[in-house]
Amino acid sequence: MTLSDQTTHWQEMDARHHLAPFTDYASIRKNGARVITHADGHYITDIDGHQILDAMAGLWCVNVGYGRQKLVDAASQQMAKLPYYNNFFKTTNQPIAELSERLVALTPDGLNNVFYANSGSEANDTIIRMVRHFWALQGQPEKRVIIGREYGYHGSTILSASMGGMKAMHAQAAQEPGFVHIKPPYGMLYQGNLSEDDFATEAAGWLEEKIIEMGADKVAAFIAEPIQGAGGVIIPPAGYLNKVEEICRAHDILFIVDEVITGFGRTGYWFASDYYGLSPDMMTLAKGLTSGYMPMSAVMVGSRVADSLIADGGEFYHGFTYSGHPVAAAVALANLSIIEDENLVEKIRNDTGPYLAKALAPLGEHPLVGEVRSFGMLAAIELVQDKAGPVLFDPVGDVGEMCRDHAIAGGLMMRAVRDGMIMSPPLTFEHEDIDKAVSIAKISLDKTAAGLKI
Repeated sequence: MTLSDQTTHWQEMDARHHLAPFTDYASIRKNGARVITHADGHYITDIDGHQILDAMAGLWCVNVGYGRQKLVDAASQQMAKLPYYNNFFKTTNQPIAELSERLVALTPDGLNNVFYANSGSEANDTIIRMVRHFWALQGQPEKRVIIGREYGYHGSTILSASMGGMKAMHAQAAQEPGFVHIKPPYGMLYQGNLSEDDFATEAAGWLEEKIIEMGADKVAAFIAEPIQGAGGVIIPPAGYLNKVEEICRAHDILFIVDEVITGFGRTGYWFASDYYGLSPDMMTLAKGLTSGYMPMSAVMVGSRVADSLIADGGEFYHGFTYSGHPVAAAVALANLSIIEDENLVEKIRNDTGPYLAKALAPLGEHPLVGEVRSFGMLAAIELVQDKAGPVLFDPVGDVGEMCRDHAIAGGLMMRAVRDGMIMSPPLTFEHEDIDKAVSIAKISLDKTAAGLKI
């Protein structure tokens, strides 16, 4: 069987039966999926031998890079000792007890309790349950509304997608009652001639306006990603998150921070909440917790909520077969040790984060680029039809897909969000990896502009 025949064989097998996530099924069955066979370091390789620099770290998650034997060994040793047992029926396991202690020590003060799930979606569904249960225990069951933001992403289950602000997901039966959304602090679209401080005040004011509109006695919580990842790497103006936290406190609304993407060093801090000086009531964790080597997520629960659940809640009728999986916990512990031992958080903050920003900055002069923005190992190159305004492409998304496809063909995995080219590299990226990524991105922009005859 030739290499081409092998590729066709696996693509046809996949197309016959596999309904992949976030996929146009007609297109994938017509054209075939890219079959990834192995990965090492910062590269993935497909069945045709095409090597691709993974500037997305999988899906924002492979923080320590591929091929980490320490993580493989942690999984193997734990599988040999205790491959699985549930955490129902008043049982636990040693790795999960140790991981809980580590996470409490790492996260902001006051987040002293942990509930485990398998994905960010499940963790955020858990938060919805906990938040509404908490307010019912306070004698305020009518406090059920949760405010999110447009372009916010909190998962793809029905409730977590409803809590998020992705309209395309809402259109596919994921817009349940009890969730409302405000505009995000998207500077390129909404800042205009305002100063950064004035824009932070105005954008935070959108939250207060919504609370007043709904009635604070009906609003249970506000949830925000510190930097909106899947929404296009939307970086808030300085002071915005502090202002929204103050608004939540003033109206007695729980403040929830979703650090699924920003957690575990990606911003140059263990958590973006550390940089912004936030004290959330609850926090969502996933992705970088295990660097994607095992499915695992966690809900960090502050004392106000946890104390009520413990003292007055009785049995919490919620959980998953794999909540607190011992193998996932063992991998998470080994992963945290790698991040600590290799000083990856400090590396992003002091070295490669600033280097990435500097390397990307010249792309802002490209005729297709309306804005370049980055924070740590998160970056966006926003494509526009006209820099003046700016004027977005219509329809939104086609040009981004074109640029993404050029990048992948050129050996770089970037993601297209609307017409923004997104990067979220492994924390282990070196200067030469950044240089290569930016070089291929520039070529992809040039090829896109040529195709558009710009």
